Amino acid sequence: MSKQQLFSPRKLLLAAALASAAIAPSLQAQTITAVMHSSLRVLDPVMTTAHITRNHGYMIYDTLLATDADNKIQPQMVEKWEASADGKSYTFTLRDGLKWHDGTAVTADDCVASITRWASQDKMGQMMSSQMTDMKVIDAKSFVMTFKTSTDLAVRALAKPSGIAPFMMPKRIAETPANQPIKEYVGSGPFKMVTAEFRPGLQAVYEKNTDYQPRKEAASGTAGGKNVYVDRVKWIATPDAMTSVNALMSGEIDYLEQLPFDLAAIVESNADINIKVLDPQGYQTVMRMNHLHAPFDNKKIRQAAMYAVDQTRVLQALIGNPKYFKTCAALFGCGLPYDSQAGADVTVKGNIEKAKALLKEAGYDNTPVVILQPTDTPSVNAQPVVIAQALRAAGFKVDMQAMDWQTVVTRRAVQAEPKAGGWNIFATNNVMAEALDPLRAFGVAANGTQAWFGWPNVPKIEELRVEFSGTTDEAKRKQLAGEIQQLVIDEGVILPMGQYFVPGAFRKNLTGMLDSPAPIFWNIKKSAS
Repeated sequence: MSKQQLFSPRKLLLAAALASAAIAPSLQAQTITAVMHSSLRVLDPVMTTAHITRNHGYMIYDTLLATDADNKIQPQMVEKWEASADGKSYTFTLRDGLKWHDGTAVTADDCVASITRWASQDKMGQMMSSQMTDMKVIDAKSFVMTFKTSTDLAVRALAKPSGIAPFMMPKRIAETPANQPIKEYVGSGPFKMVTAEFRPGLQAVYEKNTDYQPRKEAASGTAGGKNVYVDRVKWIATPDAMTSVNALMSGEIDYLEQLPFDLAAIVESNADINIKVLDPQGYQTVMRMNHLHAPFDNKKIRQAAMYAVDQTRVLQALIGNPKYFKTCAALFGCGLPYDSQAGADVTVKGNIEKAKALLKEAGYDNTPVVILQPTDTPSVNAQPVVIAQALRAAGFKVDMQAMDWQTVVTRRAVQAEPKAGGWNIFATNNVMAEALDPLRAFGVAANGTQAWFGWPNVPKIEELRVEFSGTTDEAKRKQLAGEIQQLVIDEGVILPMGQYFVPGAFRKNLTGMLDSPAPIFWNIKKSAS
């Protein structure tokens, strides 16, 4: 066997990347080499809610508004926004100095086109569009959005930091139909993508955008001044978690987005590495069922599946260390503004006997349940195993199919029957920043085939979401959020399986790491090791 046959393309590229990182510190001090939670393949941030694509979006794109570390809305690309006296119209004015990576000026036309494309796919954007009567350009730097009734939905939607974040693109790119991927990756953000060095699933490289003019405010969350202090950021994919940890400990890489919980003790002993939870609001892991096809087109069978799953078992398998997880009934986050215990009897503690009874009552006919199990991404590979065990114990016939995460991301969009390439269950995670309320939480939308993957159709949930969007009374919003949570659980729209917190690990010569719902690389300085 030749030497070439001994190495996979991924291992060869990893070896090359690590060799590059090992060059003398004086030559590499301005390059951050990072291993992210997943490899990057999908580059269009409007086509997927996958966090790795969102992370890529924050590198090269910018947003009109942003959310700071205190969940307050701040201007980003805009200099200001103004509401009309009746609260039905919002006028946005761009700040000076905004340029696309190709050197052309950012205009209001670009922003209107970008908002239109984003809103066609994002659930909060869809809600906003349904209430909007007009969006038009005033001049090169200003545009106005007009609504049927008084609402602040435009501001809240344009500031959302995750789910599908409303990144701005040049008009010629934003006019790409939303069901077709963009073919140019030109933003106005703090980094430029080095497309010549992109290797799908293996490597992504970004360089400092020297034309970018940061805001003057201090960086906070995804808001404030995006000052870049390094020349390049390189994301590389490693074949396994142990390889990533060894590379971090040896100094071959600088940053590990998600430190595997079972390997944390090894890293803690290294005096050259910091370990920190950079998103203190944390994550929520969820189970999603496909409402279009048997057996989960039957409400009672959906309820049976939810009763079967126990949060503690999921979190123990996924996290292990109770320091980093907690059971939580609240769909919109425990300890957060719309905390509710509605449906806690279903969501927190498994009840196999109740699940068996519901299956019998529903007349379950042993239809196989196809569960998608990613094997390459630690943050999502344990949940399907626990779900499968729970469903089998309740009496379901389970077909668990192994694949990589990017295949899951692609396949979960397929509406065909499971036996024709579709699916019945997948598990994923939300950052709590994208699930804080019934509008941000894209998995709560229940407008049939326009909903997120799983396609639940529950008109009452949509009615309550519209009512939520139209009130500024916080007590009323809290009431509505509780009602929505109860319906979501009753109808099996999505199952929250607990909250957890993910530590990142990085060399101590990196400073300026920010608390944020998305990993961001501005504000970071790198000194010689």
